[in-house]
Amino acid sequence: METWVFGYGSLMWNPEFDPAERALARIDGYARTFCMRSIHHRGSPEAPGLVLALDHAPGEVCRGIALRLPEAGQADILAALRERELVSSAYREEVVPLMLDDGRAVQALAYVVDRDHVQYCGGLPLEEQAGIIAGAHGGRGPNRDYLWSTVSHLIELGIRDAELEDLSARVREITDKSLA
Repeated sequence: METWVFGYGSLMWNPEFDPAERALARIDGYARTFCMRSIHHRGSPEAPGLVLALDHAPGEVCRGIALRLPEAGQADILAALRERELVSSAYREEVVPLMLDDGRAVQALAYVVDRDHVQYCGGLPLEEQAGIIAGAHGGRGPNRDYLWSTVSHLIELGIRDAELEDLSARVREITDKSLA
C-alpha cells in the first residue's frame, strides 16, 4: 500500500527521510499559515516562536509537495514523523485528499492544526508574526531560518505565496535593523 505525506512547510525541504517519490500537489479547503506557537522546534515555552500549520479554510488551496514513503522502513519513518510533528499534540494527523500536478488523486497524511489547542493562534497580524519570528529560537534553530527556508523552497518549486513572501521580507527588515 502506498503511503503519502503532504509537505507544506519544513517537510518540503527537510523531510528527514528519502521519499520514494516527490510530486507537486495541492489540497483544497486548507491554508498554510503561521497559526501555531512553537515551544519546541522554533521557540521555547518562555519565548514561543511560530510555525506553519494547515488550517481549515473553505475556498482556499494550499500547494506543496506530496512525498511517497518507501516501503522499506516505512514503520520507522512514520514513527519518526509522528515524534517530530506530534511533539505537543497541537497538530492532528489526518488523511486528506491531494491532487498531484500530474493529475493523480491520492490520499495522504497531513498535519493539521487543532484549533482547540492552547498553541493555536490563528489570525495574528503580519507585524506581530514578523516580530515573533525575527526573535524566536528553538531546538531546531532560529524561527526566521524556518520561514526563509520555506519561502525559498516554495519559490524554487514555482509556488508563490505572497503572504509568506511579505512576511519574509518584513522579518529580514527587522533582523537587519537589529544587526545594524
